Amino acid sequence: MEDRIWLLPCEGRFYKANLHCHTVLSDGKRTPEEIKGMYKRHGYSVVAYTDHRRYRWHENLMDDTFIPIAAYEVNIDGETPASGDISRRKTYHINLYDENPRLFQEEKQASILPEHRYTDIGYINEYLKKMRSMGFFACYNHPYWSMQTIEDYKGLDQVWAMEIYNHGCELDGMYGYNPQSYDEMLRAGKRLFCVAADDNHNPVPTDDPFSDSFGGFTMIKARELTYPAVIEALLKGDFYASMGPEIKELFVERGRLVVRTSPVEKIFVATESRYCHRAIAGPGEVLTEAVFELTGKEGYVRVDARDRRGLHANSNAYFL
Repeated sequence: MEDRIWLLPCEGRFYKANLHCHTVLSDGKRTPEEIKGMYKRHGYSVVAYTDHRRYRWHENLMDDTFIPIAAYEVNIDGETPASGDISRRKTYHINLYDENPRLFQEEKQASILPEHRYTDIGYINEYLKKMRSMGFFACYNHPYWSMQTIEDYKGLDQVWAMEIYNHGCELDGMYGYNPQSYDEMLRAGKRLFCVAADDNHNPVPTDDPFSDSFGGFTMIKARELTYPAVIEALLKGDFYASMGPEIKELFVERGRLVVRTSPVEKIFVATESRYCHRAIAGPGEVLTEAVFELTGKEGYVRVDARDRRGLHANSNAYFL
């Protein structure tokens, strides 16, 4: 329909992705090959291999059913407290995803790392700008685990997205879900996307209650399952973040926001102000659709759908 604006594209199909993963190449307990097998068995088509401080593209794992994204995770640490307790040390952890691994191959294999200039936000942005010039786009990770507040990360202006949910951090201390941090960045004028990911290290079997796999994922709407198509969808924001629920359709039509989901109990629409659009299922009922009249004063809208297990699906923010 000509008057329908698709926020999630109507064409293409969804592919399930884990965008934060560690293997035996850093501090994970599974090989890259094992990661591919276990994630494919759980319905995933995409994994970004983000080993700490070590860039790799596992091209040998790519086939018609699986895309390994070339990536790595870098850290910029603050000063260690006088007590020597590094668990209190502030740090930036940032995933760098490679748009085209065939470019700058020799430089990338060196795993270019930032200096630990924690308080120099200008330097951090220049580092990320340099990495973008080589084809990397950056995701800011787990603010709570990093012991940070908005005062630390609001100056970042070279990030493509941030983690709204990190499953490993949720298991560490029930601090993996960070919607407030995302809204703070948006309200500070940062137009960035949000992802959900595992940050898995796999210290225990996957059937253990403390397994850090298969808890946070990003659903990418791409035209096909190829490396270029997946990257294109990520850069355009054609995806949503989830712990379980699905966002099936999301569009604006004649001034109304239409949200279609898997069965959930709540569909809320956060805005730039404290005001939310809200839909809640009655006792014993579920929602699979909600329609909200837009006022034009929202600033931005982002959907948060929660099911009866307390699991959330979050759209990106859309500035309408």
